[in-house]
Amino acid sequence: MTYPKFIITKDGHFRLGMVNLHMHLLEPGDYCLGGGFYQFDYASNRMLLDGESYDFGPPLWDMIEVLKVPSEYRGMQIVYQYHDERQDDLVLNDAKDIVYI
Repeated sequence: MTYPKFIITKDGHFRLGMVNLHMHLLEPGDYCLGGGFYQFDYASNRMLLDGESYDFGPPLWDMIEVLKVPSEYRGMQIVYQYHDERQDDLVLNDAKDIVYI
């Protein structure tokens, strides 16, 4: 069964898709810095991220400065939700330089 999953790589690539395992989003030579799950909130034009990869653990956002996002998602706010009252949601559009590819 496939699920909506995402990963980030050490080169800052943000990849998402409907896959069985997070590792299916990797390309040859990639090194994964974690991942999780995604959903779209079209009413507020946001991509909501949360959770962690069973293969690679939670996304290590602090390890990248530039996030390379597919151009189809230009204009969407990208938010990682920690679901932890000790941490605020991370609005990636504000926290990272985003390059659309």
